[in-house]
Amino acid sequence: MPKASFPAADSGSHFERIHMAHTSAPLHQPEPPGIVETPLAGARPNAHLYRHAMTVDKAARAAVNGQKPCVLWFTGLSGAGKSTVADLVEQRLHTLGKRTMILDGDNVRHGLNRDLGFSDADRIENIRRVGEVARLMVDAGLITLVSFISPFRSERQMVRELMEPGEFLEIFVDASLAICEARDPKGLYRKARAGQLPNFTGIGSRYEAPSAPELRLPAGEAPPEVLAEQVMTLLQARGML
Repeated sequence: MPKASFPAADSGSHFERIHMAHTSAPLHQPEPPGIVETPLAGARPNAHLYRHAMTVDKAARAAVNGQKPCVLWFTGLSGAGKSTVADLVEQRLHTLGKRTMILDGDNVRHGLNRDLGFSDADRIENIRRVGEVARLMVDAGLITLVSFISPFRSERQMVRELMEPGEFLEIFVDASLAICEARDPKGLYRKARAGQLPNFTGIGSRYEAPSAPELRLPAGEAPPEVLAEQVMTLLQARGML
């Protein structure tokens, strides 16, 4: 599989582009720089690709880690406190000797998803990629905390279906738009109201609240420390600890 490095126009840095040629063309066929022919969102795997079963599987990794891997999927409006609560939960898990990883929306957009914007299509692709990464981390035996607005129910359901039953725990960090806008820790609501962020969730783009989450956190009523303890209680009740 050929790899080529091209200068990024906006920063002077480089990125690697991997080109999967169509089945009718040889793998060494050159492609004009900067053109990616295969669509990302909703793309189907090549019919000639097969999963390779590894000897050390998810169960073996989980046994070594001494824990049940799962995904804690924190969803809610910007400013609801998703990242704050996820960070507090990870601290508690770390103290217990659990092996964890946080996937945070802003952090992931600095790297893996930096090519995506905020159209509906890009938001869907954003969650698709993160869901696949979360699945890999569960396969590695980790308790994976995911903090994303993830505004659409269908995409959260898509990620749930990537996991085994019981591995995906949807946690609704529930704070009203009024509360989140009053907090506005990053000044994003102010920019959205000024028309500078036309697709901002809750203002110019819809947020679909979970209909049946594993846990609803009253983020407008209780401090983050109390909410984090509620998540720990959920994990204990589910036998994840």
